[in-house]
Amino acid sequence: MSPSFNSPQMKEREKVMTINHTRKFLRLQGYEFDDASFDELARWMRWPYVFCASAVVAGVTLASPWILWGLAAFAASTVFLPSHPFNYPYNYVVRHITGTRALPPGTTQGKFGCGMGALMLVGIGYAFYTGATTVGYALGGAMAAMVTFLAVTQICIPSLLYKALFGHKTISVTQPA
Repeated sequence: MSPSFNSPQMKEREKVMTINHTRKFLRLQGYEFDDASFDELARWMRWPYVFCASAVVAGVTLASPWILWGLAAFAASTVFLPSHPFNYPYNYVVRHITGTRALPPGTTQGKFGCGMGALMLVGIGYAFYTGATTVGYALGGAMAAMVTFLAVTQICIPSLLYKALFGHKTISVTQPA
């Protein structure tokens, strides 16, 4: 007889599956975690994507090229900075409150994805700026859906594209000695 859906065995099985999927999706983004680092940081790896998703949704909802272009500048800066700009408030303030260590630096896949996102945001902002609101809402809705999907699931579509085009690269995230 198989365990019921509310049984402790099913809950444990579901937890293990969620952990394995999250680890797999973070690996796709270029992060290779040891167990201790994964337990400590996995939930915080969503931090920049939640802020990005919120800003994209706000920019598209308000049809604001200025919000979208501002976010495009943040996304573009990710290509050149060691970490995502939204990681800095976490690394310098929030982690001291949560008792965790700093988030790891950005990966090549993440920089590729943010570069693509910056270009899309510039285009969406331009559509709203020129009055092409249908195009702005269509592209902006797709962008909002994609970055919200990333924030919720850790599945980064540009990382999949990067892997298909250039192969897979990872950085090791391990617990300090």
